[in-house]
Amino acid sequence: MVTTSVLLAGGGTAGHIEPALAVADALVALAGDDVVITALGTERGLETRLVPERGYELRLVPPVPLPRKPSGDLLTLPGRMRSAIKATRAVMDERDVDVVVGFGGYVALPAYLAARGRVPIVVHEANARAGLANKVGARFAAAVAAAVEGSGLSGARVVGNPVRRSLSQLDRAALRAQAREFFGLDPDAPTLLVFGGSQGAQRINDAVSGAANELAAHGIGVLHAYGRKNEVTVPGGLSPRYVAVPYLDRMDLAYAAADLVLARSGAMTVAEIGAVGLPAVYVPLPHGNGEQRLNASGQVAAGSAVVIDDADLTPTVVVEKVVPLVIDGIVRDGMTAAAAGMAAHPVDEVLARMVLDVAAAARSGGNAR
Repeated sequence: MVTTSVLLAGGGTAGHIEPALAVADALVALAGDDVVITALGTERGLETRLVPERGYELRLVPPVPLPRKPSGDLLTLPGRMRSAIKATRAVMDERDVDVVVGFGGYVALPAYLAARGRVPIVVHEANARAGLANKVGARFAAAVAAAVEGSGLSGARVVGNPVRRSLSQLDRAALRAQAREFFGLDPDAPTLLVFGGSQGAQRINDAVSGAANELAAHGIGVLHAYGRKNEVTVPGGLSPRYVAVPYLDRMDLAYAAADLVLARSGAMTVAEIGAVGLPAVYVPLPHGNGEQRLNASGQVAAGSAVVIDDADLTPTVVVEKVVPLVIDGIVRDGMTAAAAGMAAHPVDEVLARMVLDVAAAARSGGNAR
């Protein structure tokens, strides 16, 4: 079998990196030694830690963040973009790349421009609304996939979001006791998992930690990832325990320990929570183009999630609206059943086969576009 060299472009945040790594794992599962994976990133992003941890080669190129409003950065943008494209093409030549797969983020746009007319491109859009990089890349991609309908990418195949197998195949019930022991949580108390994305979210941190005493009084244990750049203050001696950590390296165990999640509704967060079959309270990021609220809409419609606006989230609202969902077994069980009914299918494998098919078609004389 011919070896296929794949360049993955999805750096910056975990929301761009995790789907890329899920597809990388699926490619290896399908093709084994007949596929070579190289990830593209910048020195600014979480990929500098996440990609090597998963065993893949990471090559760095200059970051090219696109200014969100007119500024002096616009004057230097063309030069920085040319530098990133040149660096990307050097990686493509060195690795003899057959196909570029982009997931949005800082490195995706220079990767698309570097690949145009040279090797085929596959684009995957994780969010409910596509970002600029993927809108550009989709115009000359050989294949385009999206998580949901209405992403803004014409002709996109709707496949969902790829989630790593350690989550999509997670048996939460079987791991619950181990997971709670791992984090030092009460083995029997209903447990709330709280996080605000890879960087944390101060609004969520303040609201939930501010309700720590009330959560304990209602018999609720808490596992709270507050972000490496943030801090929270939690009263000591609470029972059930309130465990606060800067980051969760074992999301499989975090999900297994939980009965309910309170989190932002980034695309990959929503996909992971859906894949493991947990009910959720989402607090959409109030910035951007409203995609986080849209990301959560499917689970809200199915009855497995509710939304609280960021501006409304306070310790009082946590007690009034979140606590009942955790302690009311009938309501929580109904939400859990709805969540289980939406559990993800193997999107990672669907995308991996798409990538391999595009590369094979290009080798046989198809148009790389």
